[in-house]
Amino acid sequence: MPEQLPTLAEVVRSGFVESVHYGSAVGLDPSGRAEVALGPVEAPVLPRSSAKPFQALACLIAGAALAGPRLAIAAGSHTGEDFHLRLVREILDDYGLGFDALACPPSWPEDRATMEELIRQGAGVSRERMNCSGKHAAMLAACVANDWDVPAYLSADHPLQRRVRAVTEELAGEESAHVAVDGCGAPLFGLSLTGLARAVQALVLAAPGSAPRQVADAMRAHPEYVGGTGHQNTDLMRALPGALVKGGAEGVLVAALESGHTVAVKVIDGSPRATTAIALDVLRLMGCDVTAAEDFARVDVLGGGIPVGRIVTTVTGRRHSPR
Repeated sequence: MPEQLPTLAEVVRSGFVESVHYGSAVGLDPSGRAEVALGPVEAPVLPRSSAKPFQALACLIAGAALAGPRLAIAAGSHTGEDFHLRLVREILDDYGLGFDALACPPSWPEDRATMEELIRQGAGVSRERMNCSGKHAAMLAACVANDWDVPAYLSADHPLQRRVRAVTEELAGEESAHVAVDGCGAPLFGLSLTGLARAVQALVLAAPGSAPRQVADAMRAHPEYVGGTGHQNTDLMRALPGALVKGGAEGVLVAALESGHTVAVKVIDGSPRATTAIALDVLRLMGCDVTAAEDFARVDVLGGGIPVGRIVTTVTGRRHSPR
């Protein structure tokens, strides 16, 4: 409920506060201590696609042959461009499967140029263009590698999804608070916002060469497979080398710097437009140098096609150390 949540950002148009984003944000220092806590950060949230790195890790541990770009796209929300499609096809081909094995819903690609080209060609929506198809291909690969039931791979009690839950809970240091169904049809395990931040931090700070670190390293080395052309997660990782950034639907974002400083954000109205700016402010509040990403902290409000205002974050100066 908004009255119980702090204001994280205001949308200012021509000097007038037009809209307000309420939510929660937590910032962990490299030791895992919550150095910044705004709102009920121990309350459960649904991490949505911010959980994909944990799902990819579970597939890797289960024996799916994932490395480099393949591991990055398994942990990513790709924009459906042709080079994404080729990689998803390669993963499935290696396990004797085709696009028809994917159980994610048909979708247009998120990349506008690709979508327009498909329309010109007379093509329609497809499962392989859906932003979660890399994750689903990895899940299918893990099933084939273990001789698990392939058609039932999205069932919450499937061996793979039980593995995903166990991996997620171990990284987060807490039990899942709720089991839901994500937009792509996969099981989704609710965590506190602090638990979500801990889980992402665990990937970045894992021992070099370990499975969790392989996920983090693949995402950071191949950010174009985590998002795509013009995708904010991709561009932010390029602006902050060593950072791992992963957004999720309904206003969720996680970001972990190479130092281990980690932030997780949940905007209660579900809008993602201010989440990156909020996350950068939390990192800045913890003393992190994010000046290379300054452009991402500015979100203009347009009127007649030109800036007439901006989204103003309200994080700075509201540091709170709960322990």
